Amino acid sequence: MSTPIGGLTRVVLAFVPERVNNRLRFGKPTYQIVLDRWRSSAHFLPDAVFCRVCWLANDYGTTVWHLSVLQAGRPGQPLQRMAGVLPGARRLLHVSSELKVQRVLRLIDSVEALGIAPTEVSPAYWQLLHGRLAARESLPEYTLERHAAHLAGEVLH
Repeated sequence: MSTPIGGLTRVVLAFVPERVNNRLRFGKPTYQIVLDRWRSSAHFLPDAVFCRVCWLANDYGTTVWHLSVLQAGRPGQPLQRMAGVLPGARRLLHVSSELKVQRVLRLIDSVEALGIAPTEVSPAYWQLLHGRLAARESLPEYTLERHAAHLAGEVLH
């Protein structure tokens, strides 16, 4: 894969029925390219926040579950490398396992139920969730108050 054009972050997406599903859960790509009937790529501006969900299955069911909330980087900024994300991104949250992925998906649904786009959620909140999930601690809900604090430039834990 080549380097993304114009400082954009490229995310490779794939769908093969009952085998592979690498998709965006949320995010606003600048543009998307359909490569063939199974693959496409989404391209994000620097600082854009997006969520990629990946699962793989075999004849016995789903074997791999991953969910990552990522932030596209700027040229020259140090980024975390990961498969299918070029040149890399800032990883705000990453979980593996069906139960953790489902918990985060429910939290994303609850954010949307508040009328807040997940792309507008404080990056610190995604990082807080990542740490809490890793430590097996309770997960805080994203509230209208937390969002107002984020918009005002404050940090709530």
